[in-house]
Amino acid sequence: MANDNQEDNISEIEIQDQKIITNTKLSLLEALIPVVALMAMLAYNIFYVEDQELLGAYTNQYILLIAGFIAAVVGLFNQVTLKLMFQEVIENLKKIVIPLMILILVGALSGTWLISGIIPAMVYYGLQVLSPEIFLPASVIIAIIISIATGSSWTTTATVGIALIGIGTALGIPTGMVAGAVISGAYFGDKMSPLSDTTNLAPAMAGTDLFTHIRYMAYTTVPTIVITIIAFSIMSMNLEVAGSADIGHLIVAIDNTFNITPLLFIVPGVVVALIIMKTKPLIALAVGVTLAAVFSFIFQSDVISSLSSSSFTTVIKAIFVDTAIVTDNEMLNELFSSGGIMGMMWTIILIICAMIFGGIMDGIGGLERITEALLKMAKSIFGLFSSTVMSCVGLNVIASDQYLAIVIPGKMYEKAYRDRGLAPENLSRTLEDTGTVTSALVPWNTCGAYHSGVLGVKVEDYFAFAIFNWLSPFMTLFFAGFNIKIRQLVNKTK
Repeated sequence: MANDNQEDNISEIEIQDQKIITNTKLSLLEALIPVVALMAMLAYNIFYVEDQELLGAYTNQYILLIAGFIAAVVGLFNQVTLKLMFQEVIENLKKIVIPLMILILVGALSGTWLISGIIPAMVYYGLQVLSPEIFLPASVIIAIIISIATGSSWTTTATVGIALIGIGTALGIPTGMVAGAVISGAYFGDKMSPLSDTTNLAPAMAGTDLFTHIRYMAYTTVPTIVITIIAFSIMSMNLEVAGSADIGHLIVAIDNTFNITPLLFIVPGVVVALIIMKTKPLIALAVGVTLAAVFSFIFQSDVISSLSSSSFTTVIKAIFVDTAIVTDNEMLNELFSSGGIMGMMWTIILIICAMIFGGIMDGIGGLERITEALLKMAKSIFGLFSSTVMSCVGLNVIASDQYLAIVIPGKMYEKAYRDRGLAPENLSRTLEDTGTVTSALVPWNTCGAYHSGVLGVKVEDYFAFAIFNWLSPFMTLFFAGFNIKIRQLVNKTK
C-alpha cells in the first residue's frame, strides 16, 4: 500500500516549531521541477508580458498556485498523500496569521495617519530638515536607529519608512532609491538588535549564544553598511531634484491643507515606545490606529469634514478603503492618498499563495532534498559557506519564508560546520547574512511582499538600491574565501 511505503520513506524531524519532511523516494530532479516551473513562469511574465499581467492583476498569485499544483502532482507520483501536503499547507498558513494581521493593521495605520495629519507632518518637517544632498544616507541612518531600537524591519518601514517615501517623493527622488535606503537601514538593525526575532533564532539554530553571534556578525555587517552609506551619499550628491522654490511651495500647500503641529508626533512616538517595551506588535499598531483616529477629530476636523458629511464615516473609510486628500499641488495629491486595509489585499493574497506553494514543497520533501544536495556540494570550507548561502537564498525563493530560510539550513548544516572544526557562530552569521536580509529581495516572500506593499514600491524597483541586502551574502563569501575572521573550534571534531 502507498501509505505503508510512505511511512518507511517519509520522516518528520521536529525543529522547535518547524518540521522538515524527508522523502527518500523523491529525486533531486523531481524536487526541482516545481521550482523550475515557477521561475520559468515568473520570468515569462516579467520579460515577455506587457504590464506584467499575464493573468490579470493577480498574475504572481496564480503562478504560485500553478507551481504548487505541479509540486502536488510530483508528490503524488512519489507516494505522498494529499493529506500530508494539506497538513503542511495548513501549518504554513498558521505561521502567517500574525503577519497578515499586522499587514491589516498597517493598512489601517496608513489611512488614519494620513487623515490625522501625522504623515503630512512628517513630510512637512522632513522637507525643512532633510536636504536632498544628504537625504538618502540620512534615510539609511534613521532606519538603522529605529530598527535597532525596535528590533523590527517591519515596524521601521511601517513608520519612518512611509514618511521617508513621502519626503523623497516630494523632493523628486525616485521611490526605488528611497525604499532601498530604508530597507537597507531597517535590515541592519533587524540583524544587529538583540530584540530581533531572527537575531535570536539564528544562534539558537547554530548552537551559539546571542551576544557571541552579534559580536561575530559585526565583522561582516559593519563594513557592508559602511559601503551602503557611502554609495547612497554619492547618489545623493549627484541627484537632480526639485529646487528650493518647489519645496517651499509644497510646504505652503501642506500647511494650507492640514493643521500641522509637533503634537502629532505623539502617536508614532507611542508606537515606537510600545515596541521598545516589547509590547506585542498587534497591540502597538492597534494603539497607533486608535490614537491617530482620535487625533484626526482633534487636529484635522476641517479635513475630515471636507471628505464626508459624517466625520465618523470618514475615519472608518480611511481605515478600511481608499482615502484621497486634495491639495492645490498635484504631487501632494498623489502622495496624500491611502488604500487602507483594502490596499493591502494584493499583498495578503500573494503571501497566502506563496505559503501554499512552500507548504506543498515541504510536504513532498522537496525543500529537504534541495538543501541536502547543496550540502553534498560542499567539499571545502569555502564550499560549505557557499552552500549555506545558496540554501538560505533558495529557501527564501522557494519556501517564501524568512524563518524557514534560517531554521532549515541552521539545523541541516550545524553538524557539517562542527565536523570541519568551525565554531557555530560562523553558521549563525551566515544564516543572518543571507537568510534574514535576502528575504526582502523576493517579491513573493512574506518580507518582500510586506515591504513592497507598505512602501508602495515594487521589489524590482528597489532591488538594486537595497544595497545592504544584496551585498551581505557577497561579504560573507568574501570573508570565507580569504579566511577572514573564520573562527575555529578549540577542539576540532576528527
